[in-house]
Order: sequence, then structure tokens, then C-alpha cells
Amino acid sequence: MAERIVMVGAGYFAQFQLEGWRDAGVAVDALCDTDIARAESLAERFGIPRCYSDAQTLFDAVEPTLADVVLPPASQAGVVRAALERGIATICQKPFGTDLRQAEAMTALAEAQRVPLVVHENFRFTPWFRECRRLIDSGHFGRLHGISFRLRPGDGQGPRAYLDRQPYFQAMPQLLVRETAVHFIDTFRYLMGEVVAVSARLRRLNPAIAGEDAGLILFEFDDARTGLFDGNRLNDHVAANPRRTMGEMWLEGERGVLRLDGDARLWWKPHHGAEAEHAYARGGSGAFGGACTALQAHVLAHLRGGARLENGARDYLANLRVQAAVYHSHASGRRVPMAAFDPHNP
Repeated sequence: MAERIVMVGAGYFAQFQLEGWRDAGVAVDALCDTDIARAESLAERFGIPRCYSDAQTLFDAVEPTLADVVLPPASQAGVVRAALERGIATICQKPFGTDLRQAEAMTALAEAQRVPLVVHENFRFTPWFRECRRLIDSGHFGRLHGISFRLRPGDGQGPRAYLDRQPYFQAMPQLLVRETAVHFIDTFRYLMGEVVAVSARLRRLNPAIAGEDAGLILFEFDDARTGLFDGNRLNDHVAANPRRTMGEMWLEGERGVLRLDGDARLWWKPHHGAEAEHAYARGGSGAFGGACTALQAHVLAHLRGGARLENGARDYLANLRVQAAVYHSHASGRRVPMAAFDPHNP
């Protein structure tokens, strides 16, 4: 049976998910936004035949098999609930929910309804992180012992920071970790395994925004492995497009170091050897090397044939618990072991 896909939300990031559906070879049947003019403008651009201003009306009129919810956290729960109660498989944009309790409630509803709910966490689907995972699985590193990522997108300076693209960033009381570093919490888990403990120091560099925009986070994994996230949104890095990779990475094992540069090239330096470029398919022109296309094609493969699903809502809650531990570590000035951490009563 052919999918009937609808999208709810026509804001900034919707265009990239529409590109993902187009590049995955499937059509979007209808688009919904409370600003109907905005929905109609985006629909015309992508050849979408129908627009609605109310999600429940959309669901009842189209009877979709998959809803792609591209809304900010404050607007998600009602729409996700309406989709799940109708038995509609749902993809929800991140940040997932206004807080952990709301994310848990949406997850519980999906499980009670036995309807797939996936979080649109796309960084692990970038070609460079998929290649890293392939190399890890092949034994390329020997014993893997560390990862570090230096985030420098360069889009957060001055009084107009974020206003031209995602203006709500300025008012978010939690910004760097909740909006951006959570991508790397998920990616680090994808590459290194589950987080055992975290230590964090967060800062606000730009006085024009409400939340933190810089921070250092130390992750501990099993087998004495570590991860370091060093991020600020003010400075940039060497790249034709600083938002392609958002920064630079070093993945280290006993046999050498794999380095990701700002143009999505991977460089392998064997122990005591010379660094050379590691050739791989770096992806197309879509956002983050086609990560939206890859994630959405992955969801389709699950719905069509039962392929194992990544970033299902239940698994994604682990990212939100680590996120809560990061904020608690900063607030308390302490290392936070995950086994003893209750995010509802820190």
C-alpha cells in the first residue's frame, strides 16, 4: 500500500524535511500550518496539492499513514496525540516535547496505541557518522577509546543572532544543550555506547540571548572510554559552509585517529604514520549531507518491511535523560553518574 504522508508545520526546517521526502522518492499529500499563507507558499514550492490550517481536520480529511510533525516543542503534544490516537505513524521534530515528562507521555501513548513514534534526530544519519560506525564495526580502530567534537557553527554573534532563521532561539532558557548538543549526545551514544556519567560547564557568551550558547561536556562510557563536546555558537571553523558539519571531530582508537573536517572530509592518521584522506561518499547537497533523506528513508523501510528502527521515542528518552544530567552537572558543579541520577528528582 502506498504511503499517504502529511506534514504539520511549515516553519524554517520544514523545507529540509520536504527535500528529504522528495529525494526519498515519495510525495507529500498535504501540508498544515496555522499560518495558512505560509503553508500555501511552501506547498507551491514543493508541489503539494492540499493545505490545511488545523491538524485534526487534516488527519480526518486525508487519513494519512504517516504524519511528519515539524513543530516547536510547545506545539507538538496536541498534534502528536491526535495522530497517535488515529493510529497514524508519526515522526516528531526535536527538541522532543517541552520537557522530559511530556516526552515520556507521548512515548507512553505511542506504545499504548502500538503506533510507531520516531524522533527526527538526523545527525547520526549523516554520511560521515555512518562511515564512522562502519569503520568501528569493521575493527578499523582496534580498541576505540575516545571521541571529541568541537562545535563552531558561527551563527550566534550579535544582537541579531538567529533572528533571520530561528528567532525563538533568542528566548529559549536552555539553548546550546537542548537545541544543539543533544545531536551529539545521540551521536556519541550511536558511536560509543551508553553514557555512564557526565560533567559539564556551560556559559552564555552572547548577552542578547536568554540561554547558554557555549559549554564543555565530558562524557564517560564503559571500558574507560571518554567523549568531549566543546561547543560555542559564536565562532566558526574552516569550512565552505560552517553549518554542513557544524564543527570538527576526532575519533581515536589504539590503531590511529580519524578526523572530520568542516567540509565533511575524513582523514585517517595511523599510529606513528602520516595522515591521509579517507575516501567515502560524503553525501549530496541536502541539509547535513542528506541526513533528512536518510532518516526518512529509514522510517519508510521500517514501515514497509519491519527494518529495525533507530530513534524510536523510547530509545530517544535516553538522550533526554543525559541532557537533564548535563544541566544538573552544571548547576551542581558535580560529576553526575547516570545509574544514580533521577531526572525527575535530581
